[in-house]
Amino acid sequence: MELTENKYDLTQGVIWKKLLSFFFPIAVGMLFEQLYNAVDAVVVGQFVGTDALAAVGGSPAVILNLVIGFFAGLSSGATVVISQYYGAGDSDGISKSVHTAVAFCLAAGAALTVFGILITPWSLRIVHNPEDIMAYSVQYLKIYYVGTIPLLLFNIGSGILRAVGDSKRPLYYLIFCCILNIFLDLLFVIVFKMAVAGVAWATVIALTVSAVLIVLKLCRTEEAYKLCVRKIRFHGTQLRHMLHIGIPSGVQSAMYSVSNLIIQAAVNGLGTDMVAAWTLTGKLDGVFWAISNSYGVAITAFVGQNFGAKKYDRMKESVRVCLGLAMGTAAVISALILLFGRYCFRIFTSDMTVINYAVQILTYFVPYYIIWIFIEVLSNSLRGAGDAIRPMVATILGICGIRIAWVYLVVPHWNNITGISTCYPVTWAVTALFFIIYYWKGDWLDRCITRAEEGK
Repeated sequence: MELTENKYDLTQGVIWKKLLSFFFPIAVGMLFEQLYNAVDAVVVGQFVGTDALAAVGGSPAVILNLVIGFFAGLSSGATVVISQYYGAGDSDGISKSVHTAVAFCLAAGAALTVFGILITPWSLRIVHNPEDIMAYSVQYLKIYYVGTIPLLLFNIGSGILRAVGDSKRPLYYLIFCCILNIFLDLLFVIVFKMAVAGVAWATVIALTVSAVLIVLKLCRTEEAYKLCVRKIRFHGTQLRHMLHIGIPSGVQSAMYSVSNLIIQAAVNGLGTDMVAAWTLTGKLDGVFWAISNSYGVAITAFVGQNFGAKKYDRMKESVRVCLGLAMGTAAVISALILLFGRYCFRIFTSDMTVINYAVQILTYFVPYYIIWIFIEVLSNSLRGAGDAIRPMVATILGICGIRIAWVYLVVPHWNNITGISTCYPVTWAVTALFFIIYYWKGDWLDRCITRAEEGK
């Protein structure tokens, strides 16, 4: 099957226009992903109670970010590899990569479903999940794991489409399934009185529908990324390339989540009201992370295609443009959250103690969002070119390592929400400085080019 010239080619055209047209569907899609979890929190917070709100958005959310984030990081290797093959015009490489990625997704998803359900009680105890919400937390987490395969299938399918420059199709599917999730949340919780189990099953069903839609799209296309069920298998060369990118990304994601788990354990020690406030903050804070991650996804595909096409000057220019756009966006989001955060929290709960705590937490890291932009854009740019090891090491040491040390060395002497939250801007600043120096002074591009030539 041959590649055909199409509008998804990121190696041509005005960079900022191409980047924004590619970015916006990703950003809207990720905001809808945030809406998935936000709706869960709104429904249980308003119709079940503060305990249910803490159970849905506290320890279970962080644990899910750890285990699913690791496999999603592994899957991100497929996006980079496919985008590079696409930029180079290698249709055979694209096809083998697609079928290898789906095979990996099915195998990893099945293993994670079984393993996740088995370790649920233990994982919640190890992060000191409050006992008064333990039953809710166990129930929510076990049900969520049932949707692991659909979740990974949707993520890998979206990654395949974005790798070839199509960021709109995943958005359409996500919007439909988010609306379905909202409907099912209300139906299961308000009508059927299923409480936390209701929002969990609503999410699983919506994820399954989204996975079916994106798999059907891949099966029906006539492009080089067409998915044929009988061809789903592992291809050695493509799998090695994916794991070369994916394993560091997965480890990075896992370690980032481990540090958040340790922070969550520290927050859990401050009581259920503070856990609920931390959960609320995460929902609003998630808006920024959705936008930030969208720039990261966009620049990964942009760099990947142009690296594959050997358009290195265009690749570097796209990074500069992306940094400027993302920094401007971060400044606007920071101002909006600080101005209107209190009013947004009232959507989730009427408990003013929880709301006041959440507003306090916002002030500790929202003003520093702009620092994170350097980490997001530069690390994903490096990954798009095939340099995944050093971004992983920088993140593990600069963010995860310092954050864990902070919790164990600083928090015991500053044991309140201020002491816990302050580690975020500190670790961001240290890690951002590394990426700035390494990107502009390091020899990463020469090494990536050499590795790409040797891999042929």
